[in-house]
Amino acid sequence: LKVLSRIDCILRSPRAPPSIFRPSKGPMQNYFKDNGQGCGFEHLPLTIEMWADQLNALKDLHRSLRKLSLELVPWNTKDPPDNRESIRVEDLQLIADAILEELEHKEKNSQTQSLQTLSAIVSHFQKLFDVNSLNGVYPRMNEVYIKLGEMTNAMRNLQELLELDSSAPPTVVVDTVGKLCDIINKNVTEQVQQLLGTQDIHSIINKLEEHECFFPPFQALIQDLLHLLEISDVEDILPAVQNLK
Repeated sequence: LKVLSRIDCILRSPRAPPSIFRPSKGPMQNYFKDNGQGCGFEHLPLTIEMWADQLNALKDLHRSLRKLSLELVPWNTKDPPDNRESIRVEDLQLIADAILEELEHKEKNSQTQSLQTLSAIVSHFQKLFDVNSLNGVYPRMNEVYIKLGEMTNAMRNLQELLELDSSAPPTVVVDTVGKLCDIINKNVTEQVQQLLGTQDIHSIINKLEEHECFFPPFQALIQDLLHLLEISDVEDILPAVQNLK
C-alpha cells in the first residue's frame, strides 16, 4: 500500500502528464475510497512498457545522432559514449544543437564564398569586355549576347553553304572559305588571260595600257558622231551614214 500511495502521489504531482491519471473503477476504487485514498493506475503497466520501449529507442537515437555528429562535427568529442546505461534527452539535445550550429556556420561561410565568387566573376567580365562600371555590365552583356547570336547564325549558314558538318569548328570554316576564294581568284585570272589572249602578266599590262590609250579618243569620236547625226544610239550610226550617201 505504501508503494501504491507513493505511485498515487507521483501521478497527482504537477509534473505528471495530465492524461496519465485515470480514476479507478471496481472493488479497488471502493477499497481506496474507504481508506481515504484514490487510485488510477490500472492502465500503468501498458504506459510503463511504452516508456521502457521509448528509453530503449533513446539509445538507438543517441547512437544515430553520434554517427551523424562524427560525420559533420568530427572534432567534437564532448558527447558521452554510447555505452551509457541511461541516455537523457539533454544528451540528445546537446548533439543536435552542435550539429545545427555547425550547419549554420557552414551556410554562412558558403554565402560569403558565393559573394566573393560572384564579385570575381563580375570583375573578370569587366576586364574581358572593357566595362568601367557596374552599371555598364548589363548593357555589355546584352551586346555580347546579340553579337554571339549573330556570329552563331552566320557560322551555321556558312556550314550549310559549304556542306560542312554542324560540329565543324570555326577554323575549318575559315580554311574552307579561303580555299574557295583561291579557286575563284585562279579562275578569274585564267578568264582574264583568255579574254586578253595572253598568258604573260606583262602582256596583260601592255594590253591594258593599249586599251587605255585607244578608248578615250574612240569614245570622243563616237560622241561627236552621235551629236552630228542627231542620234542617241550607237547602233544607229551606220544606218545614218548610209542615208547620207
